[in-house]
Amino acid sequence: MKGLFVKSIMIPAHSCLKANTSEKLRDVLNRLKKHEITSMPVLDGDQFSGMISEPMIYKRFFESSINSKEDFLANTSAADIMEHKGLYIRDDEVFEKTLTSFKGFPILAVVDDQHKLLGIVTRFDVLEQFESAFGLRKKGVRIAFTSTESEGRIAKVAELLKQYHENVISLATFDESDKLARRIVLKIDKKNNVDKFINRLEKAGFRILSVKEM
Repeated sequence: MKGLFVKSIMIPAHSCLKANTSEKLRDVLNRLKKHEITSMPVLDGDQFSGMISEPMIYKRFFESSINSKEDFLANTSAADIMEHKGLYIRDDEVFEKTLTSFKGFPILAVVDDQHKLLGIVTRFDVLEQFESAFGLRKKGVRIAFTSTESEGRIAKVAELLKQYHENVISLATFDESDKLARRIVLKIDKKNNVDKFINRLEKAGFRILSVKEM
């Protein structure tokens, strides 16, 4: 997953639904329901201006002083209620940046330096990418272990993997609270020599935290 950029997983602008700032909420709501989606970006021309969603529309109606829902939908434009003007990310950002950018909303706008909408990233697609990165869709043996934060430790893991002919499904590293340690989560194919490989990891100075088939 390292090195994956936002633009490589986004839905391009020409393929996603969008609302215009001047569009009436009646038309926006009808389109959301027709395509069975809950939200979409709002544009002023081709510039990203904010987000709109079905819950947002109903919330603003109940907060308004207009008694008729039909009148509210017919006379209120997307620009009047849109929110989340800052809910966007640059297309050249690394994929991992999406994790802190959604802020509870199901989609994220992707824009260029001129704020032109290039596409959207959905929370569902991001979760799928992380499932793939952690090998959750393929069965194997998950080994979690820690290592001292020193040069050459990942290279040592790679050397042992090669020595035991292990097939790597996924590998990720995480900072520990102890800055001198690093947690490594490795998933490999289940083979007869897995126990020998784990034993060799321990002898090489790695502390095994858990081993689980999944």
